[in-house]
This record gives sequence, structure tokens and C-alpha cells, in this order.
Amino acid sequence: MKWTGRFAGYNKNSLRKDLISGLIVGIIAIPLGMAFAIASGVKPEYGIYTTIIAGICISLFGGSKFQIGGPTGAFIPILFAVVMQYGYENLLIAGFMAGVFLLILGLCRLGKLISFIPRPVTIGFTAGIAVTIFGGQIANFLGLTGLTKHEDFFSNMREIVTHLNTFNIYSLITGLICFLAMILTARFFPKVPGSLIGLCISTAVAVLFFQGKVSTIESSFGAISGALPQFHIPNLTLDNMTLLIRPALVIAMLGSIESLLSAVVADGMTGTRHNSNRELIGQGIANMITPLFGGIPATGAIARTATNIKNGAVSPISGIVHGIVVLLVLLLFAPYASHIPLASMAPILMLVAWNMSERKHFMHMLKIKTSDSLVLAITFLLTVFADLTTAVEVGLLLAVVLFVQRMSQGLTITKVLPDPDSKHQQVHSHMVTENHDCPQISIYTVEGALFFGGTHIIESAIDEAIANQPRVVLLRMARVPMIDTTGDANVLTLVHKVQAYGGIVIISGIQQQPLELMRKTGLYTMIGANHFYERTGVAINKALDHLNLEQCRGCQHFAFHECQALSAEIHTASVSTPVQLRKTLEANI
Repeated sequence: MKWTGRFAGYNKNSLRKDLISGLIVGIIAIPLGMAFAIASGVKPEYGIYTTIIAGICISLFGGSKFQIGGPTGAFIPILFAVVMQYGYENLLIAGFMAGVFLLILGLCRLGKLISFIPRPVTIGFTAGIAVTIFGGQIANFLGLTGLTKHEDFFSNMREIVTHLNTFNIYSLITGLICFLAMILTARFFPKVPGSLIGLCISTAVAVLFFQGKVSTIESSFGAISGALPQFHIPNLTLDNMTLLIRPALVIAMLGSIESLLSAVVADGMTGTRHNSNRELIGQGIANMITPLFGGIPATGAIARTATNIKNGAVSPISGIVHGIVVLLVLLLFAPYASHIPLASMAPILMLVAWNMSERKHFMHMLKIKTSDSLVLAITFLLTVFADLTTAVEVGLLLAVVLFVQRMSQGLTITKVLPDPDSKHQQVHSHMVTENHDCPQISIYTVEGALFFGGTHIIESAIDEAIANQPRVVLLRMARVPMIDTTGDANVLTLVHKVQAYGGIVIISGIQQQPLELMRKTGLYTMIGANHFYERTGVAINKALDHLNLEQCRGCQHFAFHECQALSAEIHTASVSTPVQLRKTLEANI
């Protein structure tokens, strides 16, 4: 059989590698799936269901050969908030809606749009999520009891402080054993899943020595069911969907960022290229199917995807195998998992939080003290002390505002004069004074993007340009990379005002994008095709044809330095036409 596409060149050796990597990643995914579900406020088996169903769907329909999908730590704050505010049933609806949004993004080929989200925003909310996850596990690690769960971080931390007197030494010992086992396994046996080893050892210790003294999955959530997940259609009503549209959009956005970032990491490790639109389609399908079986939202998991690659994965079959492995464990060993202490799950999530915190990039971006540092800090603080939805919205808005401000600062419109030392009518910047400002020709160099953010600069330049009603306004636009409709409208205003008193506007050196937009809006026709020139020198020569020679004879303001030397000839009528004036200027410059 000849394999094509993502399975090109696939053989028995490839299958063996996929089976091994799928087995290893499946084992790693089991404790993580349960831990993420518990931290999100739902039963641990729902994380297992998500790992199985979403993991298989993402591998089948996604756009990366190596992507491992499932529940991730990034989702914990938003899912926990949805469960606390709307309940588990509505979480399923929000997850389904997020899947629809992801599917639409992929079908509309909008996968590249995710890359436009500023890095300070993604680092800010990722670090904020890490702090939230870590803080949320302190109570389980210390074995505190009697706490009331809240949506906000501050209230949860206050609960921990006020319940420190319920501290359980056995829970602390159990958590420390799990943590040390993970660290030592990673140190001496890097290819062995440390979270599973830590979970097994600490659970064994708790069962043998601390029976009934530490909280377990069974005592907190009931026994884990070893049955297959039941098919169930959530109550999709218009009122529910309207209520949940904001969290659904945040889940979709976060899922798309995480999955595409994971795919990019996989590309870097393997030298391959993923299909971003297909990846979003796969994520959408997975998140639409998973809630029908009680699963929570899923996305690409960076750590598990990297582990998949490191263990020799060749194709998406490894991701499918990983889901099947988790399914078999659920069917065969679910009763044993019920005895896992919550204190054993806590260090696993704490380590996940530490690894996902982007701490080095976070500190580096803070130290540079730019506008990006402000976006980072505000997004981080809002993620921790408000909620992820608000943090993303405010972070994006602030990033856009600061970007527009920076872009507008890059726009300059400078009045310039011809260079008297040039034989090609070149121009140079000049601080115009009353004694040297020519009333007939105004030349301006425009540098930077002409867009809505620079409107105040453009309007000031317009007022200055038409103050003396020059017969010719020449705009040098060789350094204008782009123009939007607002910038086009500003130039149109200038053209209207100049033409109203009988003057003309000439443009030189215009680039392709501004030229195309002017053609579409009709501004090109209004200015006149014969008033666009590639070189400023040619534009100046043409501008001289429009001079009023009588005004030149009586003019006391000499914009052209050579005019002062030629003034005698002009005033004695030795130059009688604009053409002769141009020839005289060319002969003397």
C-alpha cells in the first residue's frame, strides 16, 4: 500500500515508532487530564474523556503531523470561571460554541490572523494563568479544608490565609514526595514520565501509611467511572448561547493561540510545516464533538507534542494511539485512580504552571521598559486579579492604541526648498522664514504612513500649505509606504482647498499601495494623471510652468536661492515667460 500526504513514505518501522511514542504520551496524559479537570472545577473523568476524544479528533483532522491535543493548563482559569458562574452543563455549551468558532476561522482561512496577536499580550496572560494555576493548588498541597471556591484570585488567596489552621501534615508529605519523585525522575531518567512516577509513588505511600488522613479523588469527587462516556446533546438554546458568547470566544481564541503555537514548536523541532487553517478546522471539530461526551475544551498541548516528537513520532497515528492508550487505562484501571490523593495532583499542576510561566521572557520584557512592558504588565495583572476575558480585551485594545500612537509619531510632513547646489533640482529640508517663503510654490516631504492615527499632523500641514494660497503644492511621497482611506480623505481635503483658489497639487515618487488606493477612491483622477511624477526634479520643472511671472517680478520672498541672484533679470523683464524662467534657473543652478 502506498501512503500519500501526511503519511507519505510510511512503513512498518514508522508504525513501530508511532506506537511507542503514542504509548509514552498516553501515559503522561492520564494524570494531566485528571489534574486539569479537577483544577477546572469538574470531575477528573471529564479530563480523561477530553484526552481520549479530542486527542484522537485533533490528530485525525488537524494540520500538524505531530500535534497532541487534550485539556491544557491554559484553559483552567476560564473554564473554572465558567463552571463557577454558569455551571458544568453551560461549560459544555461554551465549549461547543468555541468549536464552531474555530471551525469557521479555519474554513475562512483565517489561521494567519492569530499571529497578529501581540506577544506582550500572550506572554502576559500566559504568565497570569500560571500564577492562577499555582495559587489554586496551594490548598490541596497543604491539605486545607473548609474553603469556599471563588472566581477571583484575591478571594481564593484570602480563603487560603484564613484556613491555614486546617493545615494537614500528611497532605504536605504526600505532595512533597510526589514533587521530589518528579524532580529526581527528570534528573536521572529524563525519558520516563516524571508526573506518572510521582503520582504512583506518592499514592502508594498515602494508601499504605496515610489511609483516611488525606483527601483523595474518591473522597472529593466520588469514584472514577470506568465506563465509556455517554453521548449527550447539551441544551443549546438561543438564551444560553447569547449568555455564553463571550467565554466561548475567549475559549476559541485561547485554543487557537495554544494549538498554533504548539504546531509552530513542532515545526521547529522537525523541520516540517503545519497547515494553520486545517489545524483550526481540526480543533473546531474536536471541540464540537468532545462536549457531546461530557468533555471539556481542548487544544494543542505544547509539552505533550514535544514529548511525542522526542520519542520518535512519525505521523498523526501517534496521537491516535495516545488517545486509545488513555481509553484502555480508563476501562482497566479507573477504580485504582480513585485513590489518588489531591495532594499528589497539586505538585504536578504547580510544575506545569512553572514551566508555562514564560518567566524569562516576562522579566526581559519588563526590563526593557517600553510600551510593550506596559501592555504585558496590565494584561498579566488583569488575568490574575480580574479575569482572562477582560485581560485579553484590554490588552489587545491597549496594544492597538499604543501601536497607532507609535505609527503616528513616525509620520512627518516637512516643508523643503530646492537645493541651489544641485543640477537636478533636488530638495533639502529648510526652516522656512518669512523672508525665504515663496508664495507660489510650496514643497513638502511626507515620510511615514498616512493613516487615521496621523490625522492631526496632516491637518496642521494642510493649514500651513494653503496659508499663502500657493499656486503649486508639491507633495514628495516616495517615503510613504501606505495610506488608508482616512489619509486619502485628508489629501482630498488639501486638493479641494488648493483647487478652490485656482492652484494645483503635484505628487512625486508615490509608491504602489498609495497610488492604487487613490485610483480606487477617484483621488488620482481629481488630482490629474499629468500631475504625478516619479522624480521630484521633473515635478519641480513642471511646477515652474504654473508660476505667475508678474508676481515673480514683484516678489520679495525668494524660495529659490538663485532667484535672489536672478532678481535683477526678472525685474528688468529679461525673463518674460515661465519657460524662459525655468531655462534661466537651469542655466544658473
